[in-house]
Amino acid sequence: MPQVRPFRALRYDAQAVGDLALVVAPPYDVISLELQRRLLDRHPANVVRLDLPLAEPGDEPDDRYRRAARSLTSWRSAGILQRDPRPALYAYEQTYQIPGSTVERSQRGIFCRLRLEPFGPESGILPHERTMSGPKEDRYRLLRATAVNTSPVVALYADPGGRTEALLGEVVESPSIVDLVDDDGVRHRLWAIVDDDSSPEGPAGPAAELAALAAGGPITIADGHHRYETALRYRDERRSGAATDDGAPYDDLLALLLESGRQDLTVLPTHRIVRGLGDDGVAGMAGRLQEHFAVESGVGRDAMRRAFGPEGWTAGSGRLGLWTRAGGSIMSARAGAFEPFLPTGSDALRGLDVVRAGIALERLAGIDAAALTRGDRLAYSHDATDAMDRVDARRDGADAVFLLDPTPVDSVIAVAANGEVMPQKSTYFYPKALTGLVINPHEW
Repeated sequence: MPQVRPFRALRYDAQAVGDLALVVAPPYDVISLELQRRLLDRHPANVVRLDLPLAEPGDEPDDRYRRAARSLTSWRSAGILQRDPRPALYAYEQTYQIPGSTVERSQRGIFCRLRLEPFGPESGILPHERTMSGPKEDRYRLLRATAVNTSPVVALYADPGGRTEALLGEVVESPSIVDLVDDDGVRHRLWAIVDDDSSPEGPAGPAAELAALAAGGPITIADGHHRYETALRYRDERRSGAATDDGAPYDDLLALLLESGRQDLTVLPTHRIVRGLGDDGVAGMAGRLQEHFAVESGVGRDAMRRAFGPEGWTAGSGRLGLWTRAGGSIMSARAGAFEPFLPTGSDALRGLDVVRAGIALERLAGIDAAALTRGDRLAYSHDATDAMDRVDARRDGADAVFLLDPTPVDSVIAVAANGEVMPQKSTYFYPKALTGLVINPHEW
């Protein structure tokens, strides 16, 4: 079973840095070079200096990671980052609008230490996507240099009885220790939950109860697979050749756990923008759609925007959209047309829209797995209007876009529970957890 525990977080001292909104950042993997530079300019102690240190001219391979480690040491010495005096779970609430809509949601979870487990049939922690070696090497070098987790792995668990919901509902009625709004208009609030540790039986209270509820069944990674696998590698190397007992600080990593059964979580679609087809290639692809789909053609731009924008999402319905400069089509898979090309595995995996989209890309546009790995034939967008704009403007060679509905959260959990993984770019959980609210040092 998973092991969930409180920890003494490193946190920014508001008196030392001023506005906390100036020192936090999105996760490293959604930060462009332009945004990275803006964050660096925003505040000299912005967490991007730790989580995504900028390469400088003349750097040796590990120099930027060493700079991150020196910044961390300096900020701790100066009191910019201070470690909380007692172990806590940290309740976290994000209030946001679904992009492109007026729908407002809130989601709540807990920051904690999660005990690392290798993936496998007996593991209580389940992945749902494959990872790539490049990002893992980057995260490994950073972790080796700093010995802290700056960004959390985000994971899902189920509490059908609703006790998590009730406990967090009580916590958020009290004053928060952090309350800020990010650049996307998302409000982030944080609370430290500290139990009474005077009992001879050990700590007792809401933190212990929340940890037990989260550890009551399998935990499915939603976001942060690269960070998780990196932490496993780091743990194994730290253990190698050492007379270590089970339970060293590097046996855990920073996680944000979200209860998935009783709150609405948002997954954005990831539309597939096809590059380099040319007008003849687009015409040829459009002419073959009916081999695989029942096609409603001649759909206008506004209708496509409504159909594949938030107000029109029909997650798990099996439809796809296609937009070219000739117009739009809404497509439903023909019975049996995809059967010969579907991967082996469960119905949960074989029924994914992203699986059918991948088959359509290969069969109709000639974009196979090798082309996907190279990354020169596809681009991605989470916004249907943006994706169609790129095609209309021929931006970066965009000729067509396959529009998708979001992958349902239940499908993510079901695929992971079967020991399977989804194609890359299957999920984009929104909003992202801010980096810098809590940092997990590998210390007791």
